[in-house]
Amino acid sequence: MRSEEQLIGPLLLARGTIDRSSTLRADSAWLELAWAAPGTRVLVISDGHTLVRRAGDAVEAVLFGPAEAPEGERYLLGVEDGTAYFAVAARLPGVDTEVNGRVTVPMSLRDTPEGVPVPAGLRQVGGLLGDRDAGLLVYAVALEAWHATHEFCPRCGARTQVEAGGHIRVCPADGSQHFPRVDPAVIMLVRDDQDRCLLARGPQWPEGRLSILAGFVEPGESLENAVVREVAEEVGVVVANPRYLGSQPWPFPRSLMLGFFADALTTDLTLDFEEIAEARWYTREEMVAALSSGELRLPPPVSIARRLIETWYGDHLVGDW
Repeated sequence: MRSEEQLIGPLLLARGTIDRSSTLRADSAWLELAWAAPGTRVLVISDGHTLVRRAGDAVEAVLFGPAEAPEGERYLLGVEDGTAYFAVAARLPGVDTEVNGRVTVPMSLRDTPEGVPVPAGLRQVGGLLGDRDAGLLVYAVALEAWHATHEFCPRCGARTQVEAGGHIRVCPADGSQHFPRVDPAVIMLVRDDQDRCLLARGPQWPEGRLSILAGFVEPGESLENAVVREVAEEVGVVVANPRYLGSQPWPFPRSLMLGFFADALTTDLTLDFEEIAEARWYTREEMVAALSSGELRLPPPVSIARRLIETWYGDHLVGDW
């Protein structure tokens, strides 16, 4: 096995250029002035989606001035070069494609005219946006998802109020403060002494759509112990020597995926069929052949799973969901 392991390529949802400017969140006077400034830019977020448009070969987020933005909860995303960036949770302007409160998106941006705003989410455009816009959208999606499930105080049930630029909800009845939640999850590429990679799929996934193993960290558990436990629980393989390679937010709705490699001490598979429908070991040659035949589909490039697989393989791979 290689003595050095470094991710091949960037983690596409771990990008961003905006200074989050946490010291400004409690300054209500500054927040009001920033919101009134004509140069302020606003990203509208609805059910995890925003408006984007094609600009040549690139895709960019559609940002509004404060006067153009719809009414909704405001979240300060940060400041860059003197420009303040906010998100507003509201219906997307000019979009009449919400069905039962859910946003419907085009099947492909390639089918939309250049410059025309269309709704899209991170799964569609997270890897296509530039660093600034990718960082803004990941941030806004995570905040919107948290606020949507924390309108009421978990202690007394009173409706909470948004403060600190959208980064705290405060209960007016008991004064308790509630902060955005992040759920740590480990995702691990397991390889054996023949340098084969273990891929699997959950029962909710279609046949042929495989990825590496993952699971949430339990209370009082280290990341390394979570790696060992999850692999043993899901496929019955004993692993050792977990090595951390990188992390990426995965706001569906609030995960932080922490990527590891781990070495298999055993290779016999005993599946937990509630979690895993199938699993198998692949050599590099077997993986390429399965991708070429269409038998295998890998996670998309926007995911940390894809980056871990490509890091093991040693190059970028063709074949997406």
